[in-house]
Amino acid sequence: MTAQLRFNNLTLGYDRHPAVHHLSGEIAAGSLTAVVGPNGAGKSTLFKGVVGVIKPLSGTVERNGVLPQEIAYLPQIAEIDRTFPINVYDMVSMGLWRSAGLFGGIGRKQRDRIEHAIEAVGLTGFEQRAIGTLSGGQMQRMLFARLLLQDARVIVLDEPFNAIDAKTSADLLALVRRWHDEKRTVLAALHDFDVVRANFPEALLLAREPVAWGRTADVLTQANIEKARQMCEAFDEKAEACVAAA
Repeated sequence: MTAQLRFNNLTLGYDRHPAVHHLSGEIAAGSLTAVVGPNGAGKSTLFKGVVGVIKPLSGTVERNGVLPQEIAYLPQIAEIDRTFPINVYDMVSMGLWRSAGLFGGIGRKQRDRIEHAIEAVGLTGFEQRAIGTLSGGQMQRMLFARLLLQDARVIVLDEPFNAIDAKTSADLLALVRRWHDEKRTVLAALHDFDVVRANFPEALLLAREPVAWGRTADVLTQANIEKARQMCEAFDEKAEACVAAA
């Protein structure tokens, strides 16, 4: 299969302190991949590198023809400012910025798309609610509606099912499977191994550096999971960026 993303000896981090070490490999176009690992394994850092929020300390990310605006990124819900004075409808409509422009007008066709996206995530009737009044599950539904409107080729989800109810998780997983059926490339950082085994054919087990990568059944073995835990516990947070061995 054609590679949608390619990592070439990629090291990512902050202030020269690496959080992801020497990652090399490919994400196939149209694949559905879970990125898993202990807390502090570098999952969020990797995703910020994929979407271009942070630049590599060394190595490269090849996006193979995908423009930045063709990547939809859902950060962890804790990173969303819920005090911002905006309602559900307007927040969802921001997903149209690529087609309508940041200050573009919204016509009848665009309004229909917004309404359909809100309906698809089960938030009909919440259009005028301020986002600060939403529950965690309702907030995530709203953010998924915005993703639907972005119509992106690559979708990057950072802990999309964290701290939400089971019904919301099931509904949003159905949308993830729909994106996969539409041949979009989906990456999701997850911590629930049962969800990964049941829904994600491919997995990358990360512990600052790759532990295992491939078919989920082969990656999520008890031996690999224990190795990842030990690697994260042993990691020196103050380590400087290093050079890969030849």
